[in-house]
Amino acid sequence: MLQPFFTTKKGTEGTGLGLSITHDIVKAHGGELEITSQPGSTVFFIRLNNN
Repeated sequence: MLQPFFTTKKGTEGTGLGLSITHDIVKAHGGELEITSQPGSTVFFIRLNNN
């Protein structure tokens, strides 16, 4: 699950909302957001249903 306001950025560089909001938008359109991560590599899959 994506946690809003989690960030690895310093100070005022960002709020950490990007992935949480993206997840909510994709979900609202009947899709899925899948994230696979390992050291040095992160892959994002966005699936949208064609209904």
